[in-house]
Amino acid sequence: MALVTPSSVLVSSSNFPSAHFWAKQLNLPLVDLAPQAGLYLIYDAQGLALAQADLPKINPVRVDFSAGAMAHRLQQGGGRGQALAKACGLKQGVSPRVLDATLGLATDAVVLTSLGCQVVGIERHPWVAALVEDALQRIKGEVDLFWLEERFKLVAGDSTQGMASLAAAATFEPQVVYLDPMFPSTEKTAQVKKEMRFFRDLVGKDLDAGVLLEQALDLASHRVVVKRPRKAPELAGKKPSFSLIGKANRFDIYALRSLQAN
Repeated sequence: MALVTPSSVLVSSSNFPSAHFWAKQLNLPLVDLAPQAGLYLIYDAQGLALAQADLPKINPVRVDFSAGAMAHRLQQGGGRGQALAKACGLKQGVSPRVLDATLGLATDAVVLTSLGCQVVGIERHPWVAALVEDALQRIKGEVDLFWLEERFKLVAGDSTQGMASLAAAATFEPQVVYLDPMFPSTEKTAQVKKEMRFFRDLVGKDLDAGVLLEQALDLASHRVVVKRPRKAPELAGKKPSFSLIGKANRFDIYALRSLQAN
């Protein structure tokens, strides 16, 4: 995985205790002024965020489970009838245990959690894991999001270095392993979402995604689900059992056993 070197500072304009916590946790200098170039982290009244000094007109990217695009998706996502839920095998009486081995901003993982699944998410980039953990800390005590505290767990680690051991450390036996590896895209599609543009700079391309599929097939008890751009080749050239195809993306499903209602 080729990484673009970030500015490696955390910027905070006020004396937020959590800013000091994250600076220490991530081993970053805590400074008052933003750098002149590169990616960096910022902590403000809204929490931890990722910023890009070279793109000052784009707002910092943060994870927020109670507002914005995430809240809208939870409210309008289509429930168990949406493609993500169908791909992961959700149906009446079936809410599988899901390991999201490429967590990212946790959007899909949180949707699955909201639909009743127990979900463990693994994220290998420490800055990205920190963004998710900070968001989880901010929703503690929110009555409307009690289910997220109860059913979702974040694990910081690299799935390619031992997916099974990371799941075992979380005392989790996944029925479904979900993969959404970063995929090389054209300049046009890279501009669709600022999160993706920032993250491509931060974490690079998942060139080792084939390793993820091998480990996922060994670990999942019932199925592996891989999210791909609609016209992208199959991951590692491995043909899925079937696919669910949408306008921009598709889900390749590798079925191992049938998910049965409890």
